[in-house]
Amino acid sequence: MTMIEIERPKELARLRRLALAAQGLLQAQPFGRGLAGAREAINHLGYVQIDTISVVERAHHHVVHSRVPGFKPDMINQLLIDKDIFEYWAHAAAFLPIADFRFSLPYKHALKSGQTHWFKNPDKKFMGELLARIESDGPLRSRDLETTTTKRSGWWDWKPAKKALEQLYMQGDLMVRDREGFQKTYDLTERVLPSHVNLKMPSMEEFATHIIDQQLRCHGLASLKGFTYQRRNSELRNTVKTLVNERLAQGDLERVKVRSGEVFIVETGALERPLPRLRNHMLILSPFDNSVIQRERLNALFQYEYQLECYVPEAKRQYGYFCLPLVYRDAFIGRMDCKAHRKTRQLEIKFLHFEPHTFDEGLVVTAFVEAIRQFCHFQQCDSVSLTNVHPEHLSQRLRSALTALG
Repeated sequence: MTMIEIERPKELARLRRLALAAQGLLQAQPFGRGLAGAREAINHLGYVQIDTISVVERAHHHVVHSRVPGFKPDMINQLLIDKDIFEYWAHAAAFLPIADFRFSLPYKHALKSGQTHWFKNPDKKFMGELLARIESDGPLRSRDLETTTTKRSGWWDWKPAKKALEQLYMQGDLMVRDREGFQKTYDLTERVLPSHVNLKMPSMEEFATHIIDQQLRCHGLASLKGFTYQRRNSELRNTVKTLVNERLAQGDLERVKVRSGEVFIVETGALERPLPRLRNHMLILSPFDNSVIQRERLNALFQYEYQLECYVPEAKRQYGYFCLPLVYRDAFIGRMDCKAHRKTRQLEIKFLHFEPHTFDEGLVVTAFVEAIRQFCHFQQCDSVSLTNVHPEHLSQRLRSALTALG
């Protein structure tokens, strides 16, 4: 099996473009617009991670907004109601295409058979009572489990009820029917699922094939480790490795090695395919964006070291609480720590940091200001403030351009 060695900057640039184009980050509207575009984006990406941090618009909305013009946050819930997507666990809580439902079954089966996700020794008697209650009385909102009384007992005892509800959801007896913000409505799986959904348990080979195809589709290239990112199932990892090696031997896939020593798998001929032209365009991405979540891959491909510092003690933070990666043309060239003040409709940029790069500064500033204009609209903010900038000599130029936005 031959190995393609990526040595020249031009070759690496092509690899980067392949990765970004596969993610839908180079084209103007790769998945279409609005609700239909949001549906197609999630189908293509395979999942969109759900996160509760709200200093800016939440991650699952941000990820789709970065790829779909005309997207509005309430469209995610509409897709849930329309049964185009479902909520479950990928490597984290996520929205997934309903067409991929059967590939959630192995993990649900494992949890039902005793594997632990969050809670050891789930209260099966209580779970049965809760399930019977939903079956007879209908869907249950998560807030229906909350009570303001200090004396708790029986079904209204919030902590055990919440645990039971989550266990029933994780093992597949319940599904999220719809959402109101972070308040979820649960119902019996058979009452939520549309009739056309395939419910056949996939074999390990089918599951591995699905993962390989999905990762190559949405990333363009993947490392052997990346194919099964955050999946602990050793049998699945081994099956993926076997299938990848078979496809390599058959010539359907090929290996590409970058300077760091990282080896990626691509479909044969992928590096010769026509790719979208690069535009002087900037994207402000979520820290949970599908393109950045695999940090080792991000560093190997783009030489961009990224850490989400909200989990780091404040004194040890280098860039800020919730820094958003910045992509210009085919490079990650900076990060921005900001907060949307919704009451005053102001976007506060606490720290804007640009990495050393060879791009024209004037073009970068113009692209950033346009990206901020769109980002403000998405955050429902009318004005922008800018506190700290690196490099400092860009401060005045940026402030003047951003002031014109307000």
